Amino acid sequence: MLGCVIHGQGDLRVEELPVPSAGPGQALVAVRYGGICGSDLHYWRHGGVGDFRLREPMVPGHEVVGSVVSYGVGASGPVPGTAVAVHPATACGTCPECADGRANVCRDTRYLGSAARTPHVQGGFSALLTVPAAQLRALPAGLPLRRAALAEPLSVALHAVRRAGEVRGRHVLVTGAGPIGCLVVAAARAAGAARVTATDPLPRALEYASRAGADTLVRADDPADPGWPPETDVAVEASGVAAGLDTCLRLVRRGGVVVQLGMLPPGNSPFAGNLLVSREIELRGAFRFGAEFDEALTLLAAEPRFDALISTVVPATEAEPAFALAADRGRSCKVLLDFGEQPP
Repeated sequence: MLGCVIHGQGDLRVEELPVPSAGPGQALVAVRYGGICGSDLHYWRHGGVGDFRLREPMVPGHEVVGSVVSYGVGASGPVPGTAVAVHPATACGTCPECADGRANVCRDTRYLGSAARTPHVQGGFSALLTVPAAQLRALPAGLPLRRAALAEPLSVALHAVRRAGEVRGRHVLVTGAGPIGCLVVAAARAAGAARVTATDPLPRALEYASRAGADTLVRADDPADPGWPPETDVAVEASGVAAGLDTCLRLVRRGGVVVQLGMLPPGNSPFAGNLLVSREIELRGAFRFGAEFDEALTLLAAEPRFDALISTVVPATEAEPAFALAADRGRSCKVLLDFGEQPP
């Protein structure tokens, strides 16, 4: 079967891979679309993301949708042929974090297309994929597969907004208008934010933020931009750079909340830590998601405007130029790989 494999920094190949079969408790899924995520790009361009480094060839991809092909022994779920989204995380279910209802930070989780553990967890950028059957979600009525491919990144955005606490009626700042930042804008709007300001140095990225529902667009590289607010109630840092975190800390009001969502570079990142003390700012991390996956599918089914964030769909055979396009935020927002219709 066709699959995409990252062999090391800058080395992405489209290869023929062994055809899998569903084992006990598993489902076999014919993948149709896979969204290229920022972490996929980091593995390709830099050989790792954050502190997770490639140590062996890995199939990337965790934003995948398709249709059920078959089940292994003891497994059941949506009938074969049903359109499904795949929840990419397999939590251990026994660690203290899982017991506390925080499976998204499970210390022994398996996440599709992740080098957090060795052997790496192979991802979903292949024509056929096996996953635990419990991780399949039948799509709500009226939700097309293409839009459903946004379920995983939208779940990340919904979780970040939830980590911020109550945002209804409040002014939310989002630094970084990449795909995740734009989805945070949409998630904040869905949660009742009264105003959303998005910042980014790229005009094209800000256009997508506007489509997602941002009220005010600010050029992050222009201190004189008239859109800069004097302060906001909540700030979500979605760019993954220290300068974005610094902006959030300086613009959130006293006693406000800053959520660090973007994965910062490995090692230490400088930021205005004294402001946490003098302004009693709460700094919270947001990592992946939990039950928000089902919420994301419901929201996607109700909001056709999410289609505007899918900038390009590229055949999986052209994975490398698709990755290059996804890495160019001046030309794209969310780029999907299309693995085509697969036979049962």
